[in-house]
Amino acid sequence: MAGEFGNPEVVEEEVDILLIGGGMACCGAAYEVMRWAEGTDLKIRLVDKAAMDRSGAVAMGLSAINTYIGTEQDPADYTRMVSNDLMGITRDDLAYDVGRHVDESVHLFEEWGLPIWKTDENGERFDGSKGMTPLKDGGKPVRSGKWQIMINGESYKWIVAEAAKKALGTDNIQERVFIVKLVNDKNDSNRVAGAVGFSVREDKVFVYKAKAILLAAGGCVNIFRPRSVGEGTGRAWYPVWNAGSTYSMAAEAGAEMTLMENRFVPTRFKDGYGPVGAWFLLFKSQATNATGEIYMQRNKEMLDDYPPYGQAAVPASCLRNHLMLKEMKEGRGPIWMDTVTALANLRETLTPREVKHLEAEAWEDFLDMCVGQCGIWVGENIEPEKKNSELMPTEPYLLGSHSGCCGIWVSGPTDVGAPTDEGLGEGIPEHLPKGWNWGYRAMTTVTGLWTAGDGVGASGHKFSSGSHAEGRLAAKAMVKFCLDNKDYSPELDTSVEDLVAEIYKPVRNYMEFKDYSTAIDVNPNYITPKMLQFRLQKIMDEYVAGVATYYTTNSHMLEVAGEKIDMLKEDAEKMRAKDLHELLRAWENYHRIITAEAHMKHIEFRQESRYPGFYYRMDKNFVDEENWKCFVNSVYDKETKKWTCFKRAHVDLVDKSKLFK
Repeated sequence: MAGEFGNPEVVEEEVDILLIGGGMACCGAAYEVMRWAEGTDLKIRLVDKAAMDRSGAVAMGLSAINTYIGTEQDPADYTRMVSNDLMGITRDDLAYDVGRHVDESVHLFEEWGLPIWKTDENGERFDGSKGMTPLKDGGKPVRSGKWQIMINGESYKWIVAEAAKKALGTDNIQERVFIVKLVNDKNDSNRVAGAVGFSVREDKVFVYKAKAILLAAGGCVNIFRPRSVGEGTGRAWYPVWNAGSTYSMAAEAGAEMTLMENRFVPTRFKDGYGPVGAWFLLFKSQATNATGEIYMQRNKEMLDDYPPYGQAAVPASCLRNHLMLKEMKEGRGPIWMDTVTALANLRETLTPREVKHLEAEAWEDFLDMCVGQCGIWVGENIEPEKKNSELMPTEPYLLGSHSGCCGIWVSGPTDVGAPTDEGLGEGIPEHLPKGWNWGYRAMTTVTGLWTAGDGVGASGHKFSSGSHAEGRLAAKAMVKFCLDNKDYSPELDTSVEDLVAEIYKPVRNYMEFKDYSTAIDVNPNYITPKMLQFRLQKIMDEYVAGVATYYTTNSHMLEVAGEKIDMLKEDAEKMRAKDLHELLRAWENYHRIITAEAHMKHIEFRQESRYPGFYYRMDKNFVDEENWKCFVNSVYDKETKKWTCFKRAHVDLVDKSKLFK
């Protein structure tokens, strides 16, 4: 039995495959892994910080599946769209591979009970309650955009999690355990041998040894000061439990990272962060400045500054922000979503039954995925058919599965012509592999370590369905790896005692010094996780292109940020944890610091502003196609705590000229 708090019980376990996370990617892996592991004696374990039913970015539900190829497009069209939206620098092999597998995941969702909207032979729309012909048998989805299909998705995650739990078996799932550190192999520093974490409910530390690990614990939120403060603190667009754990743990294990300078600054309904996709795509709504001018038309010549990405039929997401920010900076705000005109226009072409349904849809879009926005509409007396709503660009987020592409460099498919022997350019550490497919599909540059979803860099726009498909691709490869490495026995490079001491250091900090002052939150010997987070957010907001500076920075500001982050890393050693919840917060914030530092170092290294509208290096305020149409990659040395950034060549595998005809 464990003694008083701070002396945890240690649970050690050895498995073949360890899945870290409970979101769409790990649900995909959990479902798929059993198909390939059947008949083997592989031991598989999934560990989730929360509970799978409501884990990950889909936790609150969704009103659309954003990636469904269908019969109208093909994987090459999808690959082109991904590339253009991310200003030309993505891995075509990874995007193409998602494109050819993603529909199968969507068909599974429908089979498992997800209601998908359809159109009948007359083109009339029906929501998912009507059933109708399944997609895989030729049913026609309601397209809200070229790639998006509408769903009744308030229980989306429950449905997908149920299939994963059924496949894997609940005995093989450990919920409420937060993995905070990967452990390398004693005999091979570039191999992963295990992972360690703690229960957020009991005084226990878990130490896992594994041959293969899938690290898919989401993107990163709350490294920048959010727009919502005071009573709104914690309100953000991406789920707040995304603490950069995927990026930081992979980096500390030695994995090569890619495009960590990329970030997503979504334009959302103000204060509630409600989604805008259905309003733009399904309801055909326009965004205007304060005087009713459509700024995408008013400022369209600004797109000519960014050839060819501004010339595509759909300009890159960051450029749409770029045009909006001009209005705000020049005092023509607020920015409005013209819901009144959009709904009035739709009424002219719809039957009374469809109009009634449409007004319900306007609310359901939020009820499916962002209930807080409905609260704001109600609280501010907004009926969308009578009163417009404000839009606002949010604080930045780091992610690899939505409209962002930061993350980890992974091995791609071998059959789509990816380079296999890109000459190691200047500054690329020699131990790193050449080319784009050096190993098992979706494996990182660290042997035995995989990622999926937000973890996979250089391959955005996968969203929920693509993350599920990526988890499945990884699972299949992991089973093959384990069968190919039957004789490998993992050995941790750190003793269990040292791991436990490291994880519980914030608890020890608290225990040792709590009586030094009369107010436990004010103490010269430790810092609370909350205060540490405020410090990180202030640094990033003011120096690394947050909302405080209208997303602008320069080399001098980044240098100041670097000095402040160095001190913050030192002070992070002094974080305290008075209970398990604070221990969770302490480790989340440690992960955020490493992720934030990667982001800052990459922006500093890339001598251009590749994503105008998401961030501006004001001293390099241009896109330099000649010198910087390349991947900026990095590795972290956990001993010296230093980053090494370098370029890798970008190669087009799919012809992009179709975008600009």
